[in-house]
Amino acid sequence: MRSFRSAAAALLVLAAALTGCTREGGRIDMGPTGGTPVEGGTATMALPPAATPNWIFPIGAPGYGASYNYGIQSLLFMPVYDAVQDKAKGELTTHGPSTLGLKPKYSDGNKTVTVPLREGVKWSDGKPVTARDLEFWFNLVKANKAGWGNYSVGTMPDNVKRFETLDDHTVRLHLSRAYNPDWFTANQLTLMRALPQHAWDAKSDGGKIGDWDRTPAGAKAVFARLTQHAKSLGSYGSDPLWKTVNGPWKLAGWRDSGQVTIVPNERFTGPKSERPHLDKVVFKPFTTADSEYNVLRSGGVDYGYIPPSVMAQKEKFEEKGYRVDPWEGWAATYIVYNFNSTHGGPMMDQLYIRRAMQHLVDQKAMSDVIWQGSATPTLGPVPVTPKSQYLSEKMERNQYPFSVGKAKALLEQHGWRIEDGTARCVRPGTGADECGKGIGRNAPLELTLLSQSGSTETTNMMQELKSSLSKGGIDLTVRQQPLNSVLGNSVPCKAKDPGCDWDMSFFGTAGSWYYPLNPSGEQLFSTGASANFGNYSDKKADRIIRGVQYSPDMKAVHEYGEYLADQLPVMWMPNPAYQVSVIRNDLRGVSQNPTVTFAPQHWYYVKKKGAEK
Repeated sequence: MRSFRSAAAALLVLAAALTGCTREGGRIDMGPTGGTPVEGGTATMALPPAATPNWIFPIGAPGYGASYNYGIQSLLFMPVYDAVQDKAKGELTTHGPSTLGLKPKYSDGNKTVTVPLREGVKWSDGKPVTARDLEFWFNLVKANKAGWGNYSVGTMPDNVKRFETLDDHTVRLHLSRAYNPDWFTANQLTLMRALPQHAWDAKSDGGKIGDWDRTPAGAKAVFARLTQHAKSLGSYGSDPLWKTVNGPWKLAGWRDSGQVTIVPNERFTGPKSERPHLDKVVFKPFTTADSEYNVLRSGGVDYGYIPPSVMAQKEKFEEKGYRVDPWEGWAATYIVYNFNSTHGGPMMDQLYIRRAMQHLVDQKAMSDVIWQGSATPTLGPVPVTPKSQYLSEKMERNQYPFSVGKAKALLEQHGWRIEDGTARCVRPGTGADECGKGIGRNAPLELTLLSQSGSTETTNMMQELKSSLSKGGIDLTVRQQPLNSVLGNSVPCKAKDPGCDWDMSFFGTAGSWYYPLNPSGEQLFSTGASANFGNYSDKKADRIIRGVQYSPDMKAVHEYGEYLADQLPVMWMPNPAYQVSVIRNDLRGVSQNPTVTFAPQHWYYVKKKGAEK
């Protein structure tokens, strides 16, 4: 095991782990080289199927946390810290030319962190970006943490005892205790945003701009106003609020359909290396992967994707002037169990049932047949690939390999008998060999699953799951919905609340959760966490998750990964590549970050062969 003395050391090791195992030579593939660069042009990028961008406010609300929302926001509003690529080395780090934050400095035994900001950066209205804009963000999330999708009890902003402004470009966070610098930088500082306090700090439309955020009541009123605007999707393109940006891009259009168009921010004052080369980038949504595939074949998108099922036909795209490159993700893919489900909650609460169900997930067959070998197994909360120091040897082994016999045995040992193809409880009660609390006599093992629509692979995977579960006597009903509907219907709920009757939920066609650099689980599996959609709660899990946050020793993250791999807070599913990308050969500067952010400001076209005479 190893520990790290600084966040920088930890990030360098992870960068090597990520890039060294996914790209030849330890680098993220930056695409082909050569050709004469040209300025201008339009690039159209296809969004994942049934994935409609629907949130612009950089403080994401619960249920609006899809990766493409964050990716687009980061082009308009420079992140303070982020998982970004070093263009020269191809390594991942949390700070670079595209971030406002420079290297953070830890002191006082890791109880204090100083955040220096890049100087000279201005908002598009000419006002400077200062530490006050960071304080504005902090005050808003502190007063409105229940309405912030990234909130987890005990973490940001709870773990900041005092927010101090040292000067116009430096803030200092006095923490509630010593934290692991690797974790705090990767998972807490990356949450911070600079928001235009001088333009947004009003309690009502047309109201006076002031320091309203500096009182809890004022911060609540300001946040409510901004959130209300963010819910008006159709007005994004005309709303003056969203015209005050500091990123390399500004919004040119945002349709109700989810098509987003960005153009260069001509008043961008960040590093020259981040200034766009293209005239316009269009993010185009598609209802299904098949509809995107048809448009791609006709040349209607410049940067798209093909279903894994047609990987064998990639030569056809290469002949048309495209390159094919799987986009590997730093992710885990899973089905959420709703432990508070009005119907299935008592069943989800039984570990033996979750173990039986996991034994009925044939991840290898799903990957080989449905994903054409492009998916890797998810065996726990820490990604198996790309390999990293966060993964122990034990976590590389499948604790619940596919076995109908083991699944049936677990159910029979706890009082279930299969009748007419469905398992029914014949020994109700709370004894060691009985069905468990809340499960009545003759209760059938019937469950309902909400699943993302628009993907043939996901549809086939859910049907395969339904079939394999039926072999163990578990009757699964699959209800498919667009991604945003699944996310909106899968928020944490109480057992008797309306809309809490769903038992399971899947939104992972392109991976369920993309981690920051440190793959800890405070947002996913801590009691009360906003992204803990299934209401999982385990005191030991809470304790060991805190261990990852506090201790720089890798033993802490290994204990976390091994425990939750065994406890099954969710059903682990095959983790596909984010997408099998198809990119025009003359579109250069494209890099595919494992954390699935993108940087179209680096994209440019080159003259096609025959046009350079």
